[in-house]
Amino acid sequence: MSASAPREVRIASLVPSLTELVAALGLGDRLVARTGWCIHPADTVAAVPKVGGTKTVNLAKLRRLAPTHLLVNVDENLRETVEAIRAWGDAAPEIIVTHPVDPEDNLALVVQMATHFGTQPGVAERAAALGAALRRELDATQPSGRPAVAVLYLIWHGPWMTVACDTYLSRMLGRVNWQTLPAVQGGDSGAARYPALSGSEPWLAQVERVLLSSEPFAFEARHLAEAQSLCPNASVQRVDGELLSWYGARAVAGLAYLRALADDNRAADRADL
Repeated sequence: MSASAPREVRIASLVPSLTELVAALGLGDRLVARTGWCIHPADTVAAVPKVGGTKTVNLAKLRRLAPTHLLVNVDENLRETVEAIRAWGDAAPEIIVTHPVDPEDNLALVVQMATHFGTQPGVAERAAALGAALRRELDATQPSGRPAVAVLYLIWHGPWMTVACDTYLSRMLGRVNWQTLPAVQGGDSGAARYPALSGSEPWLAQVERVLLSSEPFAFEARHLAEAQSLCPNASVQRVDGELLSWYGARAVAGLAYLRALADDNRAADRADL
């Protein structure tokens, strides 16, 4: 009796960073479902069906697309969504759960993808190259020799929302010794990882730099004055939230971008002396 043919790999991604990562590994033609937030790479995802948002998944549509593998993230997707998909029984895809909380975790994330998809043509080689590029950027982006800077990273407006210090974003900024406030732990999951501010917190006067992210809230020039009033002793600038918060393949460019931000600010500080 001949062995049965292996299943065709059909990947559904409910995480923008992971959608981009699997495409970078050469698996773009295996994507059968994505969220509306999965916008990179544009030429690859244009033809991939959308199944709602990261937290508002159209489960019926996703099931019709019959993925063999589902990519999810602890921060970005709901446990209830994952449990509902697991309840499909034999029709459920293999669920690959990710939770990078530090730039170093990108190395393990690439290995995780290679473990699941490394038998696909070219994936192992691309994963090795991406891992090497990440190691180079991680080695080049270190806090040593950089002054500590108190930073408020804002991700939302109305209410103001920021990041706890045990999130990927906070630890990313820590690579250049930018220390996020408030100095609170958000835990493994849940809303506490992204605390809301009243605007009257005493520690806001200690903030030296305010960073307004381009996503998930698209801060514009008109928000600069509001943020300045929130932290009157700080400089305020808009930054590319995708480069700073997306893990996976984008972290290579993200780490270089972070160094450039820090070095530009250091140059500006020296110029003011």
